[in-house]
Amino acid sequence: MLPEGCKIGLVEDDPVMGESLLQRLTLEGCAVDWWTTGREAMSGLRRFDPDLVVCDIRLPDMAGGALFEEAVRGVNAPPFLFITAYGEIDQAVGLMRAGAGDYLTKPFAMDDFLDRVKALLSRKDPLGVEDHSLGGSKAMRAVEHLLRRVAGLESALLITGETGSGKEVCARFVHQISPAGTEPFVAVNCAAIPDSLLESELFGHEKGAFTGAHARHLGYAERAKGGVLFLDEVADMPLPLQAKLLRLLEDRAFHRIGGERPVPFDARLICATNRNLNEAVRQGSFREDLHFRINVIPVEVPPLRERRQDVAPLLHRFAAEFAALMVRDVSGVSALAEEAALAHDWPGNVRELRNRVERAVALARGAWLMPGDLFPEVGRPEDGQAGDIATLSEVRDAAERRQILRALQATDGQVAKAADALGVSRTTLWEKMRRLQVNAKEAASS
Repeated sequence: MLPEGCKIGLVEDDPVMGESLLQRLTLEGCAVDWWTTGREAMSGLRRFDPDLVVCDIRLPDMAGGALFEEAVRGVNAPPFLFITAYGEIDQAVGLMRAGAGDYLTKPFAMDDFLDRVKALLSRKDPLGVEDHSLGGSKAMRAVEHLLRRVAGLESALLITGETGSGKEVCARFVHQISPAGTEPFVAVNCAAIPDSLLESELFGHEKGAFTGAHARHLGYAERAKGGVLFLDEVADMPLPLQAKLLRLLEDRAFHRIGGERPVPFDARLICATNRNLNEAVRQGSFREDLHFRINVIPVEVPPLRERRQDVAPLLHRFAAEFAALMVRDVSGVSALAEEAALAHDWPGNVRELRNRVERAVALARGAWLMPGDLFPEVGRPEDGQAGDIATLSEVRDAAERRQILRALQATDGQVAKAADALGVSRTTLWEKMRRLQVNAKEAASS
């Protein structure tokens, strides 16, 4: 069997061959988008974002090789499995040298075709990790996949995202799964330390280097040893210190204040910011050369409102965590509280969610967290304001719509699988989607 839910782009102008491959791949549980020309595939690849592309070398409007060369210009380009005629083998071998995944010569057995597809899909994530530590949403699975790929490297990472979205969590995650996971993880908030003290705290100082320096002080860069130096809010670092940080990265060494001998820097640098560094460079508040140096591997953490599939798991995880920590008799989160959480926009992201759950567990009066525990500021309607209360029909429709969206997100927009997960027929689900104005493709990409 092929990996469940995999997405395959099929580029084949022969209607018989295309229909045969489409039917078999669909039966194997794949989501398939079929294009008959190279131009259709060009636009479809950007929209569909497949895990694998099965492509005929000869297309009516262009060569399959030209489509491949255009596709691999993008980030995270999918592997290609080319279908060739016997006389095109040399061309297929050339495409393999250029980076294509594999090729198959016509005619071929369907089992052989599926074996090639399975092999290429398994290569897509060689770690085979199914426990998504950072979240189950498509967006966070992509972030985790990238972090796992670069965990064993020494290249600098720049993690960007809104405040509270989990940038430090990502930095600690990549450190924990790296070969240096047992070495120190030293976190520095550049915005929390006064400019006059930041250099000393970062690089350390020698005894007598300045008034009050009564002993040698080891800075964060030295204490990180062979682990990770994590600079949070790096955009708030003063310009003179940015120059010294650039020198540290270029020389892999630094000087303590008042010191004459260079101190080796053996740690990996991971920086984070919630600001737009390109804009900071244009404004002159951040060095362009340092931006290039720390932005070797960019990682963007999406806000929680763009990955609502993660809200419920985080909600239950934090509730269990704080109930155990506070020794509170809280059984879990009620369905009503979960629905309220899913409807909230979470401007403070994961940090806001965690804080709300901590407060709810601490102050809960019952065994189950209720909407009022999570959102006490909403309050209760005063007498005479019953018109502000939604009808039962409106509440039911809103709840159904959110659940349908969650099912479509979890199945990458596959209506049949979503219907099975929801326990209804496809016809019933289609009718509800039409009435509630739910689009399967938009839901899968959200």
